[in-house]
Amino acid sequence: MSKGLVVTLVIVGGILLFGFIFFMWGAGVRDNAVTLQEDVNASWANVQTTYQRRADLIPNLVATVKGAAENEKEILTRVTEARAGISSARTPEELDRAGKQINSTIALAFEAYPQIRSTENFADLQAQLEGTENRINVSRQNYNESIKGYNAYIRGTFKRMALSWFGGAEDDFVVRKGFEAADGSENAPAVKF
Repeated sequence: MSKGLVVTLVIVGGILLFGFIFFMWGAGVRDNAVTLQEDVNASWANVQTTYQRRADLIPNLVATVKGAAENEKEILTRVTEARAGISSARTPEELDRAGKQINSTIALAFEAYPQIRSTENFADLQAQLEGTENRINVSRQNYNESIKGYNAYIRGTFKRMALSWFGGAEDDFVVRKGFEAADGSENAPAVKF
């Protein structure tokens, strides 16, 4: 083989090797960007899942607590009415009848609903509300963190160039915005009863 042919083969081989390495680097940049983009999508789906959990759970909890409170209200009303019968009794027979009425009312009430628990139910509801809002907050923070990693990756100078060459459509890898609070939410809400 002539020396010129060897030099030509070395140059062509070097160019092909450089092209292969450049292609593999660009494909790696694109694959990493796709992975980060899917992490962002999954993080947003997790935010949506926690919203759905809240939408499914809270109305059911409120209905349960409300039903228990109504039941207890009925029990306490019946006991109060029976006690009023005792205080208004004028004869021993009326007192005896009122006493039997209060005993049967209390026995029936506690047989149907053995413990007065609405205070516990309200505390449990409050804990579930707080826990649910904490889950949503954590999901939002995870979403913002995934966006931060994704945006930092795609905005790198050489990575942006590689994504423009190997990325496909120009809008495949755009900078994403994180979760933002609603206007006015920086002000503490007023709690009124």
